[in-house]
Amino acid sequence: MAQGMLGRRLSAQDATFLYAEREAAPMHIGSIAVFDGEISYARFVDNIASKLHLIPRYVQLVVPAPLNIGHPTWEWAPDFDLSRHIKRLRIEAPGTDAQLFDLASQLFAGVLDRDKPLWEMYLVEGLEGNRTGLVSKVHHCLVDGVSGIELLMIVMDVSANPAPPAPGSLPQAPPLPGPLERLIDAVFDNAAAGLDRWTELRKSAVDALTTGDPRARAVMRALETAIPYFSTPMARAPFNKPLTPGRKLACSEFSFAEIRAIRAACGGTVNDVVLAVLGGALSRYLDMHGEQTEGRNMRILTPVNVRREDERGALGNRISMLLVEVPVGVHDPVERLRIINERTDALKRRNVADGLQQLSDLLGGAPPAFQAFAAGLPTPPNTLAHMVCTNVPGPMIPLYSVGHRLLAHYPLVPIAWEMGIGCGVTSYNQKLYFGLIADAEAAADVQRLKEFLDQSFIELRSAAGVVKSDLPQMGVAAAPGAARRRRAPARAGEALAADAG
Repeated sequence: MAQGMLGRRLSAQDATFLYAEREAAPMHIGSIAVFDGEISYARFVDNIASKLHLIPRYVQLVVPAPLNIGHPTWEWAPDFDLSRHIKRLRIEAPGTDAQLFDLASQLFAGVLDRDKPLWEMYLVEGLEGNRTGLVSKVHHCLVDGVSGIELLMIVMDVSANPAPPAPGSLPQAPPLPGPLERLIDAVFDNAAAGLDRWTELRKSAVDALTTGDPRARAVMRALETAIPYFSTPMARAPFNKPLTPGRKLACSEFSFAEIRAIRAACGGTVNDVVLAVLGGALSRYLDMHGEQTEGRNMRILTPVNVRREDERGALGNRISMLLVEVPVGVHDPVERLRIINERTDALKRRNVADGLQQLSDLLGGAPPAFQAFAAGLPTPPNTLAHMVCTNVPGPMIPLYSVGHRLLAHYPLVPIAWEMGIGCGVTSYNQKLYFGLIADAEAAADVQRLKEFLDQSFIELRSAAGVVKSDLPQMGVAAAPGAARRRRAPARAGEALAADAG
């Protein structure tokens, strides 16, 4: 990840995650990783240190512009100290997965310190079965889900005995720019950005008069789709409440081969299968809380990657959103999947994600000071969406760190705007991992939703006629010293990422 691929000034979308952050709604993403064996803290730190020149954002601070006249910039951190970012913890015996998840929920709460680069890792020792945990946090202004996976592929290795990382070094950190220099830089950057926007606007006007601007049509279709959601408030779920700082989480994992077999048997995409499983779990959860499900839909925000091919490898955010109505009143799991597939297909045919991205780019042209001010205002009650569910394809081969194999990788996503539960999904090494993060007060029973998720998956698998695979499951209560199947290292040419479609 060369420095040349990284812009110095945050984009409007990246900066929004900084402006909108609250103590009760921190804007970092992360994961819980579980490794085979006991990882040496010193070796782990040395390994990350040897790769820092490949991830320069890990050595850069976010520095605001005076009066927010421009979006913040990335500046080299003076006196960077890796020990402030990688910390060592030990779980008391017996060291179960449940203890690891409880610890991770505490670590994931609270905002990252903006006086240092915006990431942290916690190496967790003492897990039963001779294992080591790793809880990671990185601010959303630095990565989205896709660039986070690309970052993972740099931090991890594809074999137990990898070749040394490409040689390189970090530049000597210059003094941080003073207020006047930052003010002048922001004025010039705003002028350059304004010229670019004017050029783009003129081109769009010419296209509209000659061939018809497809971007304008996409924006109009996106608005036509989105406006009814704003005009028709949703029926709030039990977890749609004002957020508090505490967090709780629960995790599940499923065979990716079974997910693909369900898709093959019933149609749709992997993401449609994920939403169908989540819909079944939410139906049970609403029933448990005495809520009506007949004829009811849950509105699920699903982030969509809109990176162009030439933007691969760059950090930052390039995402749009689709709002999918998941029918929780449909109890036949195959029929639920069919309806979801019809609805997501309709959104894709109308290019809603592209249209919303174009609209976001237009709004991003507003003065940064106004954007910062607007994001700092109290948020209105959420009547738009119940929760976010993000599904990011990950590496489908085993990964390693300092020779230790990565056994499991559970994603964690931020929650905000009265959406008291968030669902992160990612694939890794032939499994699909779910991470449910919840506000500790709005959804103290998130573990029940996890149990319903497991039941919903089994129900859909059975209804689809898919035979259970023999892949082992980690489970929250794995027996101490339980044997774990070891797979051979991946052969050259094996796919690195899952097919998200």
